[in-house]
Amino acid sequence: MTTSEEVARILLKIKAITLSPSKPYRFVSGLLSPIYTDNRLLISYPKERKKIVKFLADKIKEVKIEPEVVAGTATAGIPHAAWVADSLKLPMIYVRSGSKDHGRGKEVEGVLGKKQKAVVIEDLISTGGSALNTVGAIRRHGGKVDTIVAIFDYEMPISTKSFKKSKIKLIPLTTLSTLVSVASKYGYLKPKDREVVLEWAKDTQGWGKKMGFE
Repeated sequence: MTTSEEVARILLKIKAITLSPSKPYRFVSGLLSPIYTDNRLLISYPKERKKIVKFLADKIKEVKIEPEVVAGTATAGIPHAAWVADSLKLPMIYVRSGSKDHGRGKEVEGVLGKKQKAVVIEDLISTGGSALNTVGAIRRHGGKVDTIVAIFDYEMPISTKSFKKSKIKLIPLTTLSTLVSVASKYGYLKPKDREVVLEWAKDTQGWGKKMGFE
């Protein structure tokens, strides 16, 4: 089993990711989805959490990013960034989703030096918005960043385009295509529903209507 497959199986096992292609979830935005992801559940599973943190740290070393600081996205990426920073014996920062409207109005919490190289840790990549917000804040404050390491990537075309435009390399531990394959193999998803789930990532706006749910 590859690391990507093992991560996918962990997320399915603890129900951080659930699949329901015949009765899709409805997001707050109104969009219908055959998949629901809440990787924050990992913080409650020490054994699985430890594995994910090791995989994230190993990936950073494997691709030779050589960061000087680990950055977390608010809020779901913060605990993972803290554990990875501890594992790599590096300082850690995190970026708020918006500047504070009191005190010093800080956007970046922690110490980020000028030209200091950061790696961003994200729990989930959908459109890529929150991760790119973190990248933008680091760059505005004088830091350098060109890589995001994420636990799970929906593989949406919009995120691929956005990362390319921002000159960011995305390195996910696992992806939607791998997860669908693992889910089908271990009984979390019927083989006939594999394409139904994969089609959602290609067209999240039109998927519900295309599949006859609205």
